[in-house]
Amino acid sequence: MKVIKEKHPLIMRWTHWINFPVLTIMIWSGMLIYWANDVYSVTIFGHTFVRFFPEWFYSALHIPQRLAEGMAFHFLFMWFFVLNGFFYVLYSIISGEWRYLLPNKHSFREAWLVLLHDLHIRKTAPPQGKYNAAQRIAYTAIIIMGFGSVITGLAIYKPVQFYYLAWICGGYHLARIWHFVLTIGYVFFFLIHIIQVILAGWNNFRAVISGFEVVEEQPKPAIETSSDDEKA
Repeated sequence: MKVIKEKHPLIMRWTHWINFPVLTIMIWSGMLIYWANDVYSVTIFGHTFVRFFPEWFYSALHIPQRLAEGMAFHFLFMWFFVLNGFFYVLYSIISGEWRYLLPNKHSFREAWLVLLHDLHIRKTAPPQGKYNAAQRIAYTAIIIMGFGSVITGLAIYKPVQFYYLAWICGGYHLARIWHFVLTIGYVFFFLIHIIQVILAGWNNFRAVISGFEVVEEQPKPAIETSSDDEKA
């Protein structure tokens, strides 16, 4: 028997969907800023073999010569990113949703089972609650990454005023590297997340939009009456 069950609260869904376009704009505008000082490359004995982004990549996305535009978008949508993340974490704490999100002592072992199941190496599905072990680890990691992006971003933006943040990050240059690595992490998370959504199917995707999912429940067995009851 199919029944409809509530899965995702409204605020969790709103913050999820708001975060996607905001983070996309942050990554795009960050690339406009990065182009102005494209320093990351593979250089040996003064000869550059590989730059992180080739020239055709910048030209195809019309990135060159747009530093001021990139900074304007980046600093504007930074506030949406911070506020959206703040409301998400605050609601998770107040509502108790954090209990479903935080990994437990079994999560890392079960996450390996999730990976084996997704690769069709293991047939038996791993334990599945509201979120499986791999999702718990990934969603907790993305919150930590968001916090790290804010800290490193402020350290890069105002290294003198926020000198203590720059010191925590290991200095301005290391803060910029951490900020760049976190951005790459978001891109990989997006790709893996989209693939997982496709593999999970329509029912799971619908739950993130409507907040409800359709689940199959076994009907409860009828209670058998005893012979004494029948005689009565």
